[in-house]
Amino acid sequence: MQKQPLFRKVNTTAHRSRVRVSGEYCSQRNTKREIESDAMRRSMHGKAHRGRDYTPLFKFLLSKVGQPWNQVHSEAVSRLDREEPIFWLVALQESERRDYVRVSESSYYSGLYVDSQGLLQRVNPSLDSSSLEPMCKCCTHTFNGVRFTRPFRGLRSSIEPGDGSVV
Repeated sequence: MQKQPLFRKVNTTAHRSRVRVSGEYCSQRNTKREIESDAMRRSMHGKAHRGRDYTPLFKFLLSKVGQPWNQVHSEAVSRLDREEPIFWLVALQESERRDYVRVSESSYYSGLYVDSQGLLQRVNPSLDSSSLEPMCKCCTHTFNGVRFTRPFRGLRSSIEPGDGSVV
């Protein structure tokens, strides 16, 4: 019995679906200049995996906090199409650690790291949905899948009395 993959394919042909389009190949296509070898021409399809939602992966990693990294990593890799998204959340080097990671316009997740005993840990276990504040009023901001509890406070600038400057 095969386990479910840790990603979802998103419909990128739907109305208002945002797909990042690369312009590398289109600038070479239909040009009259000669190209020295076919190796210089790349495929139009590239290596970008557009239309993937890795929310199931992020929830999987968060559920495995405190468990041995080698086991967590091997299971995650076996259920993914590529390994890179694991390291969007998990930092192997101390310099890469972040309290939280923004993975889309309004989705945030706890930063994870592998401790000296080889266990998966949260960088800042005290962070929760009440710790962060939304950056805009129009989006639903979430932290680890839970909606932010703090309200949007507007622009974060203040006018100093006397000089009229904006800080």
